[in-house]
Amino acid sequence: MEKDDSFKLEIVDENEKASKPAGFNLDQTLEEVDQFIQKLVPGENKFVKCIDPLQELVDSRIALYEQKEPAAKFGLNIDEDNSFFEAVRRLSLIVNNLDEFPSDLAAISCLNRASSAHFRAMLLFECEFRALLDNPKRTGDPNVDPKSPNTDGSQGSSKPEDEFPYFSSQSIHVMNQIATAMIFAGYEAECCTVYGGLRLKSLDVEFSKQCYENINVDDVQKMSWESLEGEIDNWIHIMKFCTTNLFPAERNLCDSVFSENRLTAQRLFCDLATSLSIRLLNFPNALVWPRRYSTEKLFKFLDIYETLRDLANLDIVNDSSAEEFMSETSMAQCRIGGAVVSIFSQLENSIKNDNAGRIPVAGGAVHPLTRYTMNYLKYACEYKDTLEQVFQKQDKVQGSPRKKVVEQESKDVTEDDDRCPPLSPFALKLMMVMDLLDANIEMKSKLYRNPALRLVFLMNNGRYILQKIKDSAEIYEMMGPSWSRKRTSELRRYHKTYQRETWSNVLQCISHEGVQVNGKVSKPILKERFKNFNTIFDEILKTQSSWIVSDGKLRSELRVSISSVVIPAYRSFLGRFKSYLDNNKQAGKYIKYQPEDIEELIEQLFEGNTASMAPRR
Repeated sequence: MEKDDSFKLEIVDENEKASKPAGFNLDQTLEEVDQFIQKLVPGENKFVKCIDPLQELVDSRIALYEQKEPAAKFGLNIDEDNSFFEAVRRLSLIVNNLDEFPSDLAAISCLNRASSAHFRAMLLFECEFRALLDNPKRTGDPNVDPKSPNTDGSQGSSKPEDEFPYFSSQSIHVMNQIATAMIFAGYEAECCTVYGGLRLKSLDVEFSKQCYENINVDDVQKMSWESLEGEIDNWIHIMKFCTTNLFPAERNLCDSVFSENRLTAQRLFCDLATSLSIRLLNFPNALVWPRRYSTEKLFKFLDIYETLRDLANLDIVNDSSAEEFMSETSMAQCRIGGAVVSIFSQLENSIKNDNAGRIPVAGGAVHPLTRYTMNYLKYACEYKDTLEQVFQKQDKVQGSPRKKVVEQESKDVTEDDDRCPPLSPFALKLMMVMDLLDANIEMKSKLYRNPALRLVFLMNNGRYILQKIKDSAEIYEMMGPSWSRKRTSELRRYHKTYQRETWSNVLQCISHEGVQVNGKVSKPILKERFKNFNTIFDEILKTQSSWIVSDGKLRSELRVSISSVVIPAYRSFLGRFKSYLDNNKQAGKYIKYQPEDIEELIEQLFEGNTASMAPRR
């Protein structure tokens, strides 16, 4: 082992000797070259004296580097590498300013040799740059065994080269030196071509790992929604991977490799991001081609829109170099936004066209359309900020005529309440949907022949809508407190009308008025009153116990309000006139209920008890 190490050292020493011309002093030569370039003092001897040793050094070093393996030419001896890059930098200054140097034959010959060495150095750099980019996990040090265990106690830790883009810090440093040298020498185009091509190849590999498939318009048209939904989820996953992992890591690599040339780094990254993004944007662009989507598909399109928004808002591409990237992303986002508006608008059409039969919902219960619409809106408004943005942008796209209509609609809606700010386009759309739903419920209520059942239906649906809006902070914020107050007032009106329609006849039966004739209680009238009360109450109980009030609070409110007027009136009537019946047997015939019985039976109303159902119409 000691013999091998000694042998390696001897080879390195011999290489160091061979890489330097006889009597060569690098620092002195570099200083002389710098002075000469600054002063451009003419004179053949001095010119050749300072340039020739530099050119010979570069040539000898190139010969040594060419003997090493690709992607491992630099990094073994950092001092030697640094001196080589410094020497090539001076050659670049000379070659790029040939017109300012002496033009005698000796000088021309010297410059030709320098140009040749400089060109060979650029070829070496380009080949090594390519090899490093194409073999990211090569460290550059041939003496490091990648299988050997760590000796720093960090066996379980992740190394930079274990994660995308899989380059060690040493490799990045060498690539930075090469890129800086090539760009300084005027080989920026060659450097960028190599970098861009190989990085795009590496990014393609990462795409393949994510199982990305290019899906076009024809593919979309043939796919079922279930398959398409899976592809949408996969696309969103890949996009989020790009925006949170792939693109930031690639941007960091660009900035590290081209740290001395920020504009170049930005342009390269934007070109890579644009190339990948255009491929990714093919999918959402294909989705919006002629194919109608039902209202339930809205939420997947909102997910796509938000993903595109995240892509457009990436800080790492938000500057003037990213015009194509921003343009392509913005167009795709606009198309998806148009699809979102179109899908949401289908909710209006479904409400307008809902004429499902001429048979009312049993028991005056909440209509399925009401449940569907309010649950749909509640879920949709979880995307409130996104929908606000979508409708705002679409409003701008559709131009000034549409804007005037929106402004007028907003004015019409808020003119009754000066405290309400102008409504946004999406809030107006929400108002329109609610108006359509109200009109539809009103139309369906007319299918009930029983006026009281019609009012129960209106209360059921109105309370369901109001409760859903109160339970959703997003909807409540857009509808506003004045809308909720108006809806609450309508429900109170329905309640009072129901009470009058149903229980006014009951209260007439147990009214004290009209029982006396010529100042005396008329027993026939009294008996008829008790008989009529029993008949009407039994019919109400039989009928309305089959009616449905699913909201517990509303059901309780109705029962309490009924009890509060019926029971005191019945107790008073019973207490005042019970003694006028001839005997207990006769009293039992006409007095069917005690006040406690009435209270208990009222508690059975609105339970949807089908066993005692009467005709609902």
